[in-house]
Amino acid sequence: MRTGNGQGTELRGNSTGELIKQLSEQTSTLVRQELDLAKAELAEKGKTAGIGAGMLGGAGVAGMLALGALSAMLILLLAEAMDAWVAALIVTAIWAGAAGVLALTGRDRVREGMPPAPEQTVESVKEDVQWAKTQARSGRT
Repeated sequence: MRTGNGQGTELRGNSTGELIKQLSEQTSTLVRQELDLAKAELAEKGKTAGIGAGMLGGAGVAGMLALGALSAMLILLLAEAMDAWVAALIVTAIWAGAAGVLALTGRDRVREGMPPAPEQTVESVKEDVQWAKTQARSGRT
């Protein structure tokens, strides 16, 4: 569609109906190509966001498995030097901080896949519009 194959002289001899038909066919092809590009770009971004979400889930499971055993050990250790409830409170605060760090890291990974807008497609459509404007102006002269 954007090839410089010398069609400019060929098109001058065509009727208006033929030119409109060609324009319609080329526009349909262009729209299909842009939609295919948008689909591919959205699939890529979805995959990146999915990986981040999976990491968040895995961090949650691993954290829960370790939390029980390690919490009990830390509480028993601290209970030697203080009341058991104070030891439990300290261990809870430590795990809350660790959960916060994991959540922020996972959120950042999910954001890498955002926004799910097809950025390359948007740029390509802008280029197509500019090309069409240029062609329309050159056709008037």
